[in-house]
Amino acid sequence: MFYINLIEKTMKNIQMVDLQGQMQRIRSEVDEEISKVIDECKYIGGKVVSLFEQSLSTYQRCKHTISCASGTDALQIAIMALELESEDEVIVPAFTYAAVIEVVLLLGLKPVLVDVDEDTYNISVEAVRRAITDRTKAIIPVHLFGHMADMQGIMTLADKHGIWIIEDNAQSIGSISTWNGRRSGTLGHIGCTSFFPTKNLGCLGDGGAINTNDTALRKKMRMVANHGQQQRYIHDCIGVNSRLDAIQAAVLTVQLKQLDTYISQRKNAAAFYDQHLAALKELILPRGNVYSDHVYHQYTIRVVDGRRDGLRAYLQDRGIPSSVYYPLPAHHQKAYANHVRHANLDTSTRLCEEVLSLPMHTELEEGQLDYICSQIHSFYSNG
Repeated sequence: MFYINLIEKTMKNIQMVDLQGQMQRIRSEVDEEISKVIDECKYIGGKVVSLFEQSLSTYQRCKHTISCASGTDALQIAIMALELESEDEVIVPAFTYAAVIEVVLLLGLKPVLVDVDEDTYNISVEAVRRAITDRTKAIIPVHLFGHMADMQGIMTLADKHGIWIIEDNAQSIGSISTWNGRRSGTLGHIGCTSFFPTKNLGCLGDGGAINTNDTALRKKMRMVANHGQQQRYIHDCIGVNSRLDAIQAAVLTVQLKQLDTYISQRKNAAAFYDQHLAALKELILPRGNVYSDHVYHQYTIRVVDGRRDGLRAYLQDRGIPSSVYYPLPAHHQKAYANHVRHANLDTSTRLCEEVLSLPMHTELEEGQLDYICSQIHSFYSNG
């Protein structure tokens, strides 16, 4: 009976992301920082936001950080600052979230979809090389699931062809390049990130930030994010209204102090999965990346025998959540079908049929991880 009750308790507690458990550990410090903002009644901009930007720049080891209202806004502001012309081409991976393609289309540019690397799921340098034309003005490598694309190869192409590189490191903040030891989001000309609550560095709502080592770009992006004004009521360019609230900045200041600890905890959970699932030949586990370490925003396996949906249902019936990131590649999405250019995207299409992300967060306990792995083994042993 004790064992049955323990299993039932374990099943009830397993979450895809445990934000409540994580917040409990830092709640008193978060409450204190939020109270300071409320006491000062400076909710937009001000010292708290500036201090967070400085802290993030220090952590990222880059010169400039501009905070904004979301990761999607960060991408839009970055592209707007480059002043690209209508129908200029921007190369993006086909296996990614919609935000990257949305902002390119919203700004009147042409998304060019390229395939991803089968081992890392990140944008393929060779596919990028084949896609470059005279109209190519920017490339947006998305560092998916927690590790980087081949930034050395991408920057070599960028330097050769005079192309801007905007990194999307919303899922890989804290990851370190094996090429030059720099952090994700600081290897290209601009790096964009999201502070959506489920990200490795998350706030209590929406938020985002942009990194750059280019002072001229920093000035332009700061203006774009603030209605195109450098001086109040004097508008020098077309801009948007995108600001990180002071309360969110206060929360992120606390969270940033914990980020390396969070990354370590995620790596420990991933190592448990690696050890206990390695014997299953029906699965492809996340592979080591020669381009960077992995901070495991997601732990994403591939179910290669056509039984992905069956495994997911089996786990769900036993109280284990999972997610499919992403069920459709960009070129199969109705919204983009007539607006993108692409060539062979076989790997992206296949990944959408095979990927399955298992629970991954800082609060996973060994008993929970053991239960998840045992149930995956049970699915295959039962035929």
